[in-house]
Amino acid sequence: MIWLPVLVAGPALAAAANGPRGVLGVGLLAMALGAGIGARNGTSAHDMAAVLLTLLAVTLGSGLASGLRGRREQVLAAVRSVAEAAQHALVQPVPRTVGPFQAAVRYSAAAAEARIGGDLYALVSTPHGPRLIVGDVRGKGLPAVGTAALALGVFREAAYEEPDLLAVVDRIERSLARNLGSDDFVTAVVAGYPRPGQLEVVNCGHAPPLLVPESGGVVVVEPARPAPPLGLRALSGEVPALQVLPFADGDQLLLYTDGVTEARNRAREFYPLAEGLARHVCADPERTLTELQNELLAHVGGRLHDDAALLLLRKPTRPERTAALCRPGAGGRAPVSSRPDGG
Repeated sequence: MIWLPVLVAGPALAAAANGPRGVLGVGLLAMALGAGIGARNGTSAHDMAAVLLTLLAVTLGSGLASGLRGRREQVLAAVRSVAEAAQHALVQPVPRTVGPFQAAVRYSAAAAEARIGGDLYALVSTPHGPRLIVGDVRGKGLPAVGTAALALGVFREAAYEEPDLLAVVDRIERSLARNLGSDDFVTAVVAGYPRPGQLEVVNCGHAPPLLVPESGGVVVVEPARPAPPLGLRALSGEVPALQVLPFADGDQLLLYTDGVTEARNRAREFYPLAEGLARHVCADPERTLTELQNELLAHVGGRLHDDAALLLLRKPTRPERTAALCRPGAGGRAPVSSRPDGG
């Protein structure tokens, strides 16, 4: 009689991993075992009835809980599917090659269950050359999605129509200023490749890109003139400046959001992106970002707590070296410098 009540653990635990039929099967087995044990040990009919009724009640309750859990899982799966579709519509996949460039992207949302966040990126081919944007909306999750969609929609339209990169930025600024609240904004880097050997960059309050010349090293491309984030220009009156960078064969440019550089480990140390890029840069952008992302996740212990995006652009050499092979010495630490004037 002491051990008979332990049988209720069977249907109760079965509800965590089985459907109603599985729970019912385990409950019936527990009741059969209880009846056999009680009959063998001469348990009174009154006590035996109490045990069997308890097992029946627990089985029915566990079966109901199992059914409700299954429905919730189906709803969650449907929500994830819709969120993924919205994310792909908002932030379209970047092709491996755009114009003269190789490209790769890695993105992860802080709202991991929804798989959607407030970081944005786009790389498009236009009559004025390839153009791209990487940005970060104030806030996280679904509230930031509408702002990201607005910024990306204006960028994709203006990138095709405006021959001047600063005009593209101005159109995004005007649209956001009309539609955002006073506390909302978007930090972004907009870049374009209007002519061979020259890359134009406009930085609006965003983290500085990292330039990796074919000769080696990592250069922090600081803005020549600090500019406010998109949507806040009216408050400061400052306008962004256009930087022109030399971009030769074999050069690479990494754009990212602050979810990467502000990722901390258990010792509260930030992830050193420039040093990580120097360690892992190679002739294959996909491989470079895979190694960077793996190192970043290891740094934070497996999960990021902020939206994070990485976009790597590379201009292949002529003739192109074997794309999958890192260039000699890439595993070592390259020097990191700062280039305030983009020169």
